Amino acid sequence: MKIKKIILVALMLGTLITNANEKDNTNYKEAKGTVKVEFNNVKKGHTLTIKNANGLTVYNNEIKNSGNYSRTFDFSALENGVYAVELNKDFEIVIKQFYVENGLVSFINNNNEKIFKPIIRTEGKLLLISKISFDNEPLNVTLYYNDEAVLSETISGDKLLQRVYKLSEQKVGSYKVIISSNNRTYIKDFTI
Repeated sequence: MKIKKIILVALMLGTLITNANEKDNTNYKEAKGTVKVEFNNVKKGHTLTIKNANGLTVYNNEIKNSGNYSRTFDFSALENGVYAVELNKDFEIVIKQFYVENGLVSFINNNNEKIFKPIIRTEGKLLLISKISFDNEPLNVTLYYNDEAVLSETISGDKLLQRVYKLSEQKVGSYKVIISSNNRTYIKDFTI
């Protein structure tokens, strides 16, 4: 009786291991070493960047033609890990994530992540800042006048983050605004 139980357990364990191996092989058949990256409605001057999980750029290229973008990449030489293809557009960044394991690439999900960039404008003595924030990420704003910080503020709490700053009539000269959100930094220099 005890021998029958041991044989039954061994058969069950063997079946589980076989099924696990078959499932792993199926996943690898879906993964490829070369991948076609496609984006619709790109403009000349947009940039395509590929970054690793640490944020280091492994590829960067400026789009040369407007329209639809398509290019086949060979990612088989990349180290194992998570990577992101980023299309940096005028007002947004579109991100597609993928995973490389043993030279084979699998996309993590079929959805593109979008990060909306802040819009920074000046009108006379006014500085206008707005950003769409569907993910409720706060917006950190630091304003410099002649390399001296004159304002630092965190804006949060809404899907549309907006501020209007009235600049001093007496402080005419060079300004810089640095905005941080979604682990990214945006810088704009201007003069009034």
